[in-house]
Parts: sequence; structure tokens; C-alpha cells
Amino acid sequence: VCAPVMVLSARGLDAFAFGDKAAASLGVDVARLRWVLLLASALLTGIMVSIGGAIGFVGLVVPHAVRLAVGSGHRRLLPMAMLVGAIFMLWADTLARTVFDPRELPVGIVTALVGAPAFLLILMRFRRIT
Repeated sequence: VCAPVMVLSARGLDAFAFGDKAAASLGVDVARLRWVLLLASALLTGIMVSIGGAIGFVGLVVPHAVRLAVGSGHRRLLPMAMLVGAIFMLWADTLARTVFDPRELPVGIVTALVGAPAFLLILMRFRRIT
């Protein structure tokens, strides 16, 4: 229910990239869109954490990796980030179930082993820019 709201807001998200004033001049109702996206993303985050646990860094790392591949246009970025994030979680879960067979490793450990270095690289890159 939340994902279509965000995908349909891709044009407004692209306009936000230029700032609030530019988005407003492009015909975007900035305040309304900000609240809609805030509520949709908070609801989506709450649902996903309640289902999958605290593996939310995937939502921080995967979109950055996807942005490098498909560009910054939200019309393509949002669906691709959802797809790549789901595929990544399938791989991580498969790895967690098979590496120490017959024992099962928590999937959070596998995602942390991949995500922590990637997140550190993103932080270091951001630190150099500012």
C-alpha cells in the first residue's frame, strides 16, 4: 500500500532534488507531498521492521548502490531499489541458512557483514564532500 504511493510521487521527489522553492515553482505542493511521503515511509518502515527485524541498513545501503547503476531519477530508482533490496535479502537469507549447515546463522549477521563496510564507505565519502 505504501510503495505505490512513493513510486507515484517520483516526479515530486525529483523536483525536491533542486530544493523546496524549485519544487514549488514546478507545481509541487511541497508541504502536502512532504507529509504524504513522511507518513508513507514511516508506515512502510514500521511494517518492514516488524516483519523482518532490525535489518534496516539495507534500506540505507542498497539505494546508494542502485543509484550508481540507474541514476538519480526516482521513477527508475525506487522500483529498482525495492527489487535489488529484496534480491539481496534472498541471497543473505540463503547464505545464512547454508553456510553453517545444519545450524542456521541469523540473517542479521550476514547483512551486517555486508552492510557495515558499505555503510562505512558511504560515511567516509560523505565526510570528504562536506
